[in-house]
Amino acid sequence: MDLGIAGRTAIICASSKGLGRGCAEALAEAGCTVVINGRDATTLEATASQIRAKYGATVIAVVADVSTRAGQDALLAAAPEPDILVNNNGGPPPKPFREVSREALLEGVIQNMATPVELMQRVVDGMIARGFGRIVNITSMSVLTPLTGLDVSSGARAGLTAFFSGVAREVAYANVTINNILPGMFDTDRLKGSTTKMAAIKGITPEEMTKGRMAEIPAKRFGSAEEFGKACAFLASAHAGYITGQNLLIDGGVFKGTF
Repeated sequence: MDLGIAGRTAIICASSKGLGRGCAEALAEAGCTVVINGRDATTLEATASQIRAKYGATVIAVVADVSTRAGQDALLAAAPEPDILVNNNGGPPPKPFREVSREALLEGVIQNMATPVELMQRVVDGMIARGFGRIVNITSMSVLTPLTGLDVSSGARAGLTAFFSGVAREVAYANVTINNILPGMFDTDRLKGSTTKMAAIKGITPEEMTKGRMAEIPAKRFGSAEEFGKACAFLASAHAGYITGQNLLIDGGVFKGTF
């Protein structure tokens, strides 16, 4: 399917690997100029080179921490008028709720709520003026169902979801959409890291934790960054202009809900 966004410019935060990279690859394949971002210059440049070689796309690599004003400035200097913004960021590591400090709580809110809001504020009026905009927030299935040890991440992402719910309705008239993708368990470095830490909390081995997590998924497997990226690209496409304010859960059937 031609997604109708060839020639558009997309900023994809935290996209040197994992789900962010999956989104960057899918948007590059759709013909977008992609601005990718990460904090490790070596990893980021390797990713940029691989995407360029695979898709022939224009890829701009920006080394930056998107949670900082300087990092956001660097992204927008590379693409002052983005048509697509994919908000993504690392979350707080798993931790028992009794051990969460005030500082850790505030850092989680900055990473997973304030940062996406700040970036949206800086690009949305330009999108409205141009009559096209797609904002996709990568949140988590933990917005809908609790995950042990991820209470700070869950709370911040739920707050982000609520914040954008109203904003999405305010800007829809201008063909600007805002949607959220809620990933379940995907085969990424982040999943491996959280599995190890959650195994320690439960007092079992990472292998046991991995096997147990996979057994809980009706699809009996972890998702891939590639399939996640395809879903993101569709929400960013010209065909998704009538979809806004929605939460797309991609979890292999883990969440047991009819509606």
